[in-house]
Amino acid sequence: MSFIGPNWQSMKLLGSKVQSRITMIDAGIPVCPGMKGGSKDFDEFEKVALEIGLPVLVKASDGGGGKGMRIVWKLEELKPAVEAAMRESISAFGSDVIFLEKYIQSPRHIEFQIACDKYGNAIHLNERECSIQRRHQKIIEETPSAIMTPELRQKMGEIAVRVAKAANYDNIGTVEFLLDKDLNFYFLEVNARIQVEHPVTELTTGIDLVKMQVKIANGEKLQYSQSDIRQMGHALECRIYAEDPENNFFPSPGLINFFQEPKGIGIRYDNGVKQGYEVPIHYDPILAKLITYGANREESRIRMINALKENVILGAKTSTAFMIEVLKHPEYIKGNINTNFLQDYSINAKPSEPILDAALAIAGLKPELPKQRELANNNSSLQSNPWLEIGKWELY
Repeated sequence: MSFIGPNWQSMKLLGSKVQSRITMIDAGIPVCPGMKGGSKDFDEFEKVALEIGLPVLVKASDGGGGKGMRIVWKLEELKPAVEAAMRESISAFGSDVIFLEKYIQSPRHIEFQIACDKYGNAIHLNERECSIQRRHQKIIEETPSAIMTPELRQKMGEIAVRVAKAANYDNIGTVEFLLDKDLNFYFLEVNARIQVEHPVTELTTGIDLVKMQVKIANGEKLQYSQSDIRQMGHALECRIYAEDPENNFFPSPGLINFFQEPKGIGIRYDNGVKQGYEVPIHYDPILAKLITYGANREESRIRMINALKENVILGAKTSTAFMIEVLKHPEYIKGNINTNFLQDYSINAKPSEPILDAALAIAGLKPELPKQRELANNNSSLQSNPWLEIGKWELY
């Protein structure tokens, strides 16, 4: 039996932000200034913070999804942040190993898709821009990045491949970087798996990444060299979350009363829910991934806005209306985005125009009431009355 993924040694190394950071420093990969390894000594945290200058970022070595992470702007905030990060890291990951690095203000989050076989061959499949985030988690991803030039893509792509080789990586993965306003980039981490946003790479390269990882796991050599990789058009992905943007993106569990999937040219929709599904409180609130493809960024953006309007989920609150407002923002349209975009600009959680027409609004129905159904069936004077037959209903 073969595991579809990288070898365990690479996973163990890259699963630790501290160990991977040490490995990349030794390999000459650019990383954010900060501690080389983890520590539990507060005096060391204070010393490094003073050396590299505030603000700094306290991070959990085994963390992910923004957990165990704290930004420190003032020295007196450092100790409480270190203690809080340790507690959260133990609770979420079973480890209290944390470290400190320079906080790069308003960077762009750029990641490179990599593919490596078991014979030392490695390539990248271009970048994805993942800068639109809330709580250090991605909301909207796209490729190509609006900031990218051929020269920068080549430079960052080559470093991404060097990262993979330094970790003896095999299979599909993602090398993540922070890119500052001066186009300096720093290694962040490697996600040793195929990621949520992989469809945008598939649409713009024409390569099935899931099929590729299965072939690599089966012992096959990469069938592509770096010169074979081409980028065609532009793709966007929006993560449809069951959460309330008006309440600091608080999770919004509940029954999905009505569900409509967007369809059309250039639209891909990956989802794991359906009408009548109960969104639980126990897991990540992502419901679906909506991906659009166009000849260029603007076509992909307009197509995404229209598709989001057609993606009707009634019952649990979702982030669709909020993402429409992000995509319509003048700075987003210009490509001026960074990881602080949502903090820098006031984005309305409520849409400026109605997403649903009356017919769709009426279709958001609650479960039928047996007495109303019985009344409709027994009323001989009515051939058909949908207002009685559908059960209890209300306009949203």
